[in-house]
Amino acid sequence: MNRRTKLILSLCGLLCAAPAQADIYAREDVEGTLHLTDTPVGDGYELLLEARPAGIPANAGRPVARSAAAAAHQQRIARVADRTGVEAGLLNAVVAVESAYNPKAVSPKGAAGLMQLMPDTARRYGVTDRFDPDQNLLGGALYLRDLIARFDNQLELALAAYNAGEGAVERHGRRVPPFAETRRYVPKVLDHYRSLR
Repeated sequence: MNRRTKLILSLCGLLCAAPAQADIYAREDVEGTLHLTDTPVGDGYELLLEARPAGIPANAGRPVARSAAAAAHQQRIARVADRTGVEAGLLNAVVAVESAYNPKAVSPKGAAGLMQLMPDTARRYGVTDRFDPDQNLLGGALYLRDLIARFDNQLELALAAYNAGEGAVERHGRRVPPFAETRRYVPKVLDHYRSLR
């Protein structure tokens, strides 16, 4: 058993004796040093211990990041959720499906960043750098908020508009357009969103 494994097992033993008050993330650097934090910043962190009240199963409670890439963006997602009123779980679902939490992602159609903003949408919401995670998330959340309002809180239609454009949803009688990509996209985001609730 190597030193890192022994340390993790010892730490888990200590931390599991009582419910954790915060999620604990771990990352090992190139020199082999183990870094622990409740607020991961940057890549490489993995969820080591999930916070939950006594008697609550591990899967219950608030959503947790499912990967190091997701964990790296949770603080900024929470800030944008607070600022825009769009639920953090919904933002996580959109980001997971759109870019898999890759801030440098670019689609074949030219959408870019965490929330895959098209150039026109980015300009509309004041995003000057689509690859800046904070700007991208804020612009995408504002757009999503506007779509939710435009389509009378019908999340399915708002997500269809996020994917295909609000004009496409309007042209199809305020229904999910019959595009294969959109028909796959909407349930995928909704399923992910429900899994985080």
